[in-house]
Amino acid sequence: MKYNNVLFDLDGTLTDPKTGITKSVQYALAKAGIIENDLSRLIPFIGPPLQQSFMEYYSFTEAQAWEAVAAYREYFKVTGIYENERYEGIPELLTTLLAQGRRLFVATSKPQIFADVVIRHFNLLPYFTAVYGSELDGTRADKGELIKYLLTKENLAAEHTIMVGDRKHDIIGAKKNDIACIGVGYGYGSTEELNAAAPDYIFNTVADLTTAFSEGPEKK
Repeated sequence: MKYNNVLFDLDGTLTDPKTGITKSVQYALAKAGIIENDLSRLIPFIGPPLQQSFMEYYSFTEAQAWEAVAAYREYFKVTGIYENERYEGIPELLTTLLAQGRRLFVATSKPQIFADVVIRHFNLLPYFTAVYGSELDGTRADKGELIKYLLTKENLAAEHTIMVGDRKHDIIGAKKNDIACIGVGYGYGSTEELNAAAPDYIFNTVADLTTAFSEGPEKK
């Protein structure tokens, strides 16, 4: 692939945060009087801005959603942030991309303060030129706004930049900024979700993604 700049989503793309995020949501719901014992029901919270998910899936008002986000962070910042795993093959992928002379960035809806901790915890920081996340008040939680901010701050040309992510929000955000996008099938976006969002490419494994960057597949 020809792209000089590669933007990576974090949750569901570089690392698997399932346990930490779902337990943090479970904790927040319990503080709101909602008991949810099935953590699999909370998987849709992985990726989108949290306050939106609390409103969408539990019909919280905006005020209630922000209270839930505050409760979520009580658990997440101490315990949940470390209940996370790096996907196999990610260091090899990033090493390959750097060896090709590309610049790598993290573009995540996760608050910057937490994204920095996760990237450092998994020893991924040396691979990236910079890590971009949202603010705790929700500023730039929308992936389109975040990518626009990143492109402007780093002075990146859209035609030389591609976004890699596992949810429709990554693809929609990329398209809003006229950059190419890759949907990865090993994260938390379903096949139906990715197909409906229509990224430029879809790869189902980290190995497939590495091969694609090495061999440069034709755009579908």
